[in-house]
Amino acid sequence: MSANESPAGRQPTATYDSPFLKACRREPVPHTPVWFMRQAGRSLPEYRKVREGVPMLESCMRPDLVTEITLQPVRRHDVDAAIYFSDIVVPLKAIGIDLDIKPGVGPVVEHPIRTRADLAQLRDLTPEDVSYVTEAIGLLTAELGATPLIGFAGAPFTLASYLVEGGPSRTYENAKAMMYGDPQLWADLLDRLAEITSAFLKVQIEAGASAVQLFDSWAGALAPADYRRSVLPASAKVFRAVEPYGVPRIHFGVGTGELLNLMGEAGADVVGVDWRVPLDEAARRVGPGKALQGNLDPTVLFAGTEAVETKTREVLDAAAGLEGHVFNLGHGVMPSTDPDALTRLVEYVHTRTAR
Repeated sequence: MSANESPAGRQPTATYDSPFLKACRREPVPHTPVWFMRQAGRSLPEYRKVREGVPMLESCMRPDLVTEITLQPVRRHDVDAAIYFSDIVVPLKAIGIDLDIKPGVGPVVEHPIRTRADLAQLRDLTPEDVSYVTEAIGLLTAELGATPLIGFAGAPFTLASYLVEGGPSRTYENAKAMMYGDPQLWADLLDRLAEITSAFLKVQIEAGASAVQLFDSWAGALAPADYRRSVLPASAKVFRAVEPYGVPRIHFGVGTGELLNLMGEAGADVVGVDWRVPLDEAARRVGPGKALQGNLDPTVLFAGTEAVETKTREVLDAAAGLEGHVFNLGHGVMPSTDPDALTRLVEYVHTRTAR
């Protein structure tokens, strides 16, 4: 089923005709919808207050906190969609991988996956492993009403990078060494991660998420030929797994200008674009039949209202001929961003694109 169809056997939900879902389906919208990656997080004082003294992974496993944090930017900014508050390593933690998110560092894996025997760490994910996700999404959809909730997961390549490297990396030397040196082990690793990621997204959709986004944060480190051969099959498997639900599927990576057509080919309905490629050029690279998401440079928000509006007009002008456009930043909201700048940006996009 494509994202252009209402889910089989169900009446359209409260969110079905929302501007965000209409844009994802490339239908006419009353205004260009807006949401921001990392809109729920450190840029908000109310987020810092509720997270005080609570470790990151614990906050992702408490339905009350997840609900409050996810709702905060919807209340403050009037964005057109909420995104479920979590972290890409949550499903790995849920299946027993020994990892932690260390402040100032990021996810750190105690026992990196380097051999075939290490694959035994990756068992199947069951809904019971993440029952707190089901509970939180139930609470959220009751509060959000007609505002869609976006579920999300890390893509197999990005998860594999953390698992093989043992933490964040700038070079991905261990992951790439496995990809080049033992392609069968690499393929088996990504395939297993595709199964886990698919299961995690299914839990979110079945609990009430109206769309899902697959974050392949580090895919920009790859050459197109390597992406096609060694990464695309696993990402495509994830998109195929959730296709029967009929919810829009978004695919995003950073520094992926050379991969945009391949990321669309993997099966997304919406391709996220970072700030390096104008949206009209991105549309040419992706090809027809896809909506685009993006792509204001997050650092523009530090430059003052006039500059923000100028750069926003450039994004909207580049998007004028698109089949569907969801306005977003070209990456996540930076922690020191002034929340009021985001609120003004949402209002500006809504007003300027009102039809």
